[in-house]
Amino acid sequence: MDFAGLALSPPLLQILAELGFTSATPIQAQSIPVLLQGKDLIGQAQTGSGKTAAFALPLLQKVELPRRQLQALVLCPTRELCAQVAGEIRRLGRRLPGLQVLVLAGGQPIRPQLDALDKGVHIATGTPGRVLDLLQREALDTRHLATVVLDEADRMLDMGFREDMERILGAVPPQRQTVLFSATFPSTIEAMSRAFQKAPVRVTAGEDRAAPEIQQLCYTCDAPEKPRLLLRILRKYQPAAAIVFCNLKATVAELTQELAEAGVSVDGLQGDLEQAERDRVMAKFRNHSTRVLIATDVAGRGIDVEALDAVINFDLPSQPEAYVHRIGRTGRAGRQGLAISLATLRDAQKLEDIEKATGVKQERPGVGTLPPEGQGPSLESSWQTLCISAGRKDKMRPGDILGALTGEAGGLSASGVGKIEIQDRLAYVAVAKDLARMALQRLREGRIKGRKHRIDWVR
Repeated sequence: MDFAGLALSPPLLQILAELGFTSATPIQAQSIPVLLQGKDLIGQAQTGSGKTAAFALPLLQKVELPRRQLQALVLCPTRELCAQVAGEIRRLGRRLPGLQVLVLAGGQPIRPQLDALDKGVHIATGTPGRVLDLLQREALDTRHLATVVLDEADRMLDMGFREDMERILGAVPPQRQTVLFSATFPSTIEAMSRAFQKAPVRVTAGEDRAAPEIQQLCYTCDAPEKPRLLLRILRKYQPAAAIVFCNLKATVAELTQELAEAGVSVDGLQGDLEQAERDRVMAKFRNHSTRVLIATDVAGRGIDVEALDAVINFDLPSQPEAYVHRIGRTGRAGRQGLAISLATLRDAQKLEDIEKATGVKQERPGVGTLPPEGQGPSLESSWQTLCISAGRKDKMRPGDILGALTGEAGGLSASGVGKIEIQDRLAYVAVAKDLARMALQRLREGRIKGRKHRIDWVR
């Protein structure tokens, strides 16, 4: 369906046209009319289905900009997802004058969030823990809150946020629109909908199954052989960006070290990482300076990377729902996805349950189809990341950094500059590895927006 047929306002249609969005995805076509009417909604949608725009566009259409009061709250399971949703709302609302969108998440100092709330915001995205903290401090004024969205509600329940979510919903005005999006519908989601929604319209974009554009493969071996088998798989498929899921933090650490020693561009993501370190790891992975990211399910919550080539299950999860969540990160936006599982004989029942839940029989190509150990192309990255000590709050923009690198002082060609990511107080830029030393020197010697900044390697 064309967006023009969804009763969206001219400013929003103009923005969508500028961004190159013409046709609505199924979840958008079903959800937007319902949400514009102010009805409650319970939506089933996988990662990559366009659900953020499905709820963001109605929020932006209904927001009253002259009133700088909190009118919409989006709860998300992780800080990363909060930031991604806030970024999408800002992008879709960039023609709305004075729009204020705030992230309320843990892992960050609370004082700047309190100050921003004092000044007034229109829309906030937040994690349940931080939002509840702010409510208990009486720092979050919900009197004018018209809509609450629970994004990836099943994940929030999986992570133990049920009580926090219920306390938040119990503390906000009863006369509100409640929107709930979830990839799966366990009984706990149904119970939450019954308790906190009023005659919700239920919409579904595809069944709760792995997307058909994801090729699913399984290689079997004995447990001690798995690290060597993983290396052979990586050398065969050569993903530019792959996430490898393990069930234990200890496995993440061991596997990260083994792959690094084998020359793989790899990093590990564990639940006990400091937030600054997690941001560093994710920035490098998003800009392809790191090709392989190894994570547990808990540490991997909220990871959303464009153009993810493969998801590899080094350990199979105990529940099929977790498998669907994992592999839903690949095969998005019409691209072919790849999901590979490493299984032992003990995993036979897990595999059977997964195949039954997804409705897909996994291909079993056999280890003989892989390159011999120690052979195959390099798995290093051709990019290096630099960190700049200024970010969004310092009015730093991607164009400022690109200009400094490619202008007269920098002298790099645009093809030598990769993804630029602006965070609150830092910016990350990927540069071609063979140009990285020169880029570092030129940025340190020069100025960005007329000012000197600290420039460091990100290792």
